[in-house]
Amino acid sequence: MNLPTKFTVMRIVLSILLIILLLFPFYSVGIEFPIYLVNGIRVDSKYLIAGVLFIIASFTDYLDGHIARKYNMVTNTGKMLDAIADKMLVSSVLIIFAADGRISAIVPVIIVFRDIVVNAIKMEAAARGKVVAAISSGKIKTATQMVGMILIFFYNFPFEFLSINIRVDLFFIYFSTIMALVSMYQYFSMNKKIVFPDK
Repeated sequence: MNLPTKFTVMRIVLSILLIILLLFPFYSVGIEFPIYLVNGIRVDSKYLIAGVLFIIASFTDYLDGHIARKYNMVTNTGKMLDAIADKMLVSSVLIIFAADGRISAIVPVIIVFRDIVVNAIKMEAAARGKVVAAISSGKIKTATQMVGMILIFFYNFPFEFLSINIRVDLFFIYFSTIMALVSMYQYFSMNKKIVFPDK
């Protein structure tokens, strides 16, 4: 297992810890996370801890890709685990956000659907010996999605705490959802000959 793959496995472990932290009923075993009142906003320390884990996990996503490409350490196992780690980290957290009422349920539905379609296109291309390159709309989707998710974890800081009544976190989340649809269409449009070779 090379270094990039180790970072990927680390992201999977962090994703599992993050999911447990957000979903496990700690109160049932006598563990209570402090809740603070800051500028009239109830801040659950469990979300802050989860936010730190999310940032660390997201940084490993950058590290494994950067190292793998720079030192020519890309492997099929690494690519497979990387895809699993990404979906575990992002999709699970978006679903939890929706369940907690922090975002609309339509967001994880669109994101998961988009990922299924794009991954299917990439797998079909790989089976035909072709590579589907990343596109700018997909990169914009990922970047704005990460920013929005981090802001949600930290209660839209600093905007909420400065009494700036703009939900910047939701703006990034919904913008990234729109870009998810745009990138899905572009992936399909650019690779429709792979999906439908007889057309």
